[in-house]
Amino acid sequence: MSDLRVGYEAFRDRGGIADLASRVKLLFTGADRVRFVNGQVTANVAAAKTPSVLPACVTTAKGKLCATVFVSVGPDGILVDADPAAAGTLAPRMERYIIADDVKIEDATDTVAIIHLAGVKAVEVPAEIRRSLVPSERYGVAGFDFFPPFRKDLPPSWELLAACFPVLSDELLELIRIERGVPRWGFELDESTLPAEAGLDRTHIDFRKGCYIGQEVISRIKSVGHVNRELRGFISTSGAPIAPGSRLFTADAPDKELGVLTSTAHSFALDRPIALGYLRRGSPTDGLLAASADAPDAPVSVTLHPLPFIS
Repeated sequence: MSDLRVGYEAFRDRGGIADLASRVKLLFTGADRVRFVNGQVTANVAAAKTPSVLPACVTTAKGKLCATVFVSVGPDGILVDADPAAAGTLAPRMERYIIADDVKIEDATDTVAIIHLAGVKAVEVPAEIRRSLVPSERYGVAGFDFFPPFRKDLPPSWELLAACFPVLSDELLELIRIERGVPRWGFELDESTLPAEAGLDRTHIDFRKGCYIGQEVISRIKSVGHVNRELRGFISTSGAPIAPGSRLFTADAPDKELGVLTSTAHSFALDRPIALGYLRRGSPTDGLLAASADAPDAPVSVTLHPLPFIS
């Protein structure tokens, strides 16, 4: 049995922990921090309890993504964390809109630690950590975030938790988020993506809050009721492997690209290769084939599968 499968089964049984060291972390302080961050993200930070962790998007004035983030609201500051792929762009995007605000942005990537507990029962967490847990859902699985005071204070807490729960590898976290249909920056998401295309309008956007950058376009898309492509789940019909980047088409129209697969994995729960990908609106949903650039003449039959693949 592979190490990945062993880890997967342990996670399904007991949950697990992950050190989110590589996440980009920006710390906002100052008297105007709540108002400022609330005007930059799609979540309602102004109405959030302290402490809380909110999923959100950072968008352009045209409603396209700059990043997907988690906004952690604390008593003395607001921490915004994002995928490492956003390291070079998130801070400049946020700083661009500081004009006369009493706000300070600090790159806290190397000084602030986040331990994520996915699928873990709070009652099983050591008491000294349990009282500081903040509910969060980062990989499509209910969980918690724990924030040691500083990065240097991580080891004792990590050792205590690692003695209780499996440690989730990057490979396992990738499988978990694909099975749960969670889009990721650099895979399903980039600067050309509209939040609604990836289903983020259901999880990352508060349509009742006040103004933020991109709100007008995002609200207009909601009123129209559709986008031109949509993130969907796909499963290999025969069990043959499928590759990320594969284009989607049908046998009777091989030159008409209907979409593309963005992330693939082998689901142990379904015992089949699965994929996330985009399908154009109005495309046929039967008879889909996926062909990679490496094997264009050997397409794999795929069928749509509801997201999440498993819950």
